[in-house]
Amino acid sequence: MDTILWPLMVAVAWVMVYIHKFLVLIGVGKPDAPGVAWVLSIIGLTIFVRILIMPLFVKQIRASRGMQLMQPELQALQAKYKGKKDPASRQRQQEEMMALYRKHGTNPFSSCMPILIQMPIFFALFRVLANLGSVANYSGYGGHSAIGPLTADLAEQVQRSAVFGASLSSSFMNPDLNISSGLTVKIVTVIMIIAMSATQWYTMAQLSMKNMPESSKNSDNPMMRSQRMMMTVMPLFFAFTGVQFQIGVLIYWVTSNLWTMGQQFYTINRMPAPGSEAEKKFRARENAKRARKGLPSLEEEERAKAEAEGTAQVGGQRSQPVRKDRQKKGSGRASSDSEEEREGVHEDDDAADTGSSSSRRPGGLTDEEIARRRYERRARERKRAAQRRKAQNKKRRS
Repeated sequence: MDTILWPLMVAVAWVMVYIHKFLVLIGVGKPDAPGVAWVLSIIGLTIFVRILIMPLFVKQIRASRGMQLMQPELQALQAKYKGKKDPASRQRQQEEMMALYRKHGTNPFSSCMPILIQMPIFFALFRVLANLGSVANYSGYGGHSAIGPLTADLAEQVQRSAVFGASLSSSFMNPDLNISSGLTVKIVTVIMIIAMSATQWYTMAQLSMKNMPESSKNSDNPMMRSQRMMMTVMPLFFAFTGVQFQIGVLIYWVTSNLWTMGQQFYTINRMPAPGSEAEKKFRARENAKRARKGLPSLEEEERAKAEAEGTAQVGGQRSQPVRKDRQKKGSGRASSDSEEEREGVHEDDDAADTGSSSSRRPGGLTDEEIARRRYERRARERKRAAQRRKAQNKKRRS
């Protein structure tokens, strides 16, 4: 395992050492002594890693949105094949499920990527801290006299640095009694485990209570069931595993959880999921700002845009789709747009026939259906923009 992790261990050591040098340069800590600068270097390492994986977080948000929007269709698919155990039915169910994932541009593994990317770094830090004693005693580690730039002198500084009296290399199960008292290490470990559990629970509670459409908040929704299970299991997982890790690793974990909580708070308030309670509050805030500026509300603007696209209902009657003979006169862009219009009309028919507990707007659609249509329209716009950029780049190269 250490052979596989060695390149990452060296990378972790480089980041910690250079963050420490920067902190010493600005007057935080002393260059040749243990202290708070080494504690802050682990926090800096966490922030550095989270910034690097920011693009994955954006993909995670989009994947999560797609998963939320497809839940009603996914539940309908599961109900359709309920009780059917034969291989042919199972194969058709899997094919239809994959088609749903493609339609919404998501997959169940996208939301796990930030965690999976961090795990090797997490274990690399664990191994660096676990072997500080060997490096500090000049006995070396795995045939190396140092871990990258982390020489014997620097390793001893990190080893003797402490947070609230507990050294960075100590753990609940294996405290370094030469530097810290066993009771101090245990108290600090318990406090950090509580902090980890609280931040994780709060983040997941915000996601499941405020940033999920009302139609997904039922016991039959597998996504909701998994969220509730995780809210129960994660504190137990932290309690079981936290006692095995050093204080320095727990600092990384707590800092990462706080970063995730801040990201989630910003996302829920600025980019809420369509049809969720957070979106209703967001739209209320935006409409209040628009009213002060004398601008139309978001709903009025969207209705006007929908009417322009030919998907809105006027006077209780739906606008008719563009005829094929008119489509032929337009360009390829107009043809694709008219196809989307016809698709929107059929979606209106389906929405009108489907019962819903949500209130319906004058156009015959519920708030969640409007949110879903808006999300899908924006996805199509992004796809067309990407295709145009690709075509322009191709022309430039030719």
